Amino acid sequence: MSFSLPYKYITAEQLAELIKSKPASSLKEFAVVDVRDSDFVGGNIVSAINYPSDTFHATVDELVKKLQDVHKVIFHCALSQARGPKAARIYAETRSHALPESTAQEIFVLREGFSGFQSKYRHDPELIEKFNKYYHD
Repeated sequence: MSFSLPYKYITAEQLAELIKSKPASSLKEFAVVDVRDSDFVGGNIVSAINYPSDTFHATVDELVKKLQDVHKVIFHCALSQARGPKAARIYAETRSHALPESTAQEIFVLREGFSGFQSKYRHDPELIEKFNKYYHD
């Protein structure tokens, strides 16, 4: 029996291209979900919504409803090794139970998480907001 993940990976470059190709107001096209907890301070990807991993189980139903019509949902944490992939899996499972008839949605995890993204794009205000190098250097 083969096991397939309910999400794919997206690179920092692919996400940067996606953000720059769509105005921030086009939430229907994609959403970035940042599941960092106290480490959310010090900067984030522009337009990202913060659903901390420590309360993710309690808020995932609300998130599924909020993003039900969005085509692509990208999850990340600091490095996207544990919290990001776990949240993406929980989200995908919750969504499949809550909205079995809904339109297809692509779910992604950002490779290298916020750490990788900010190391490439920290000086680009179209991609990173509220950046404070104190938290990242």
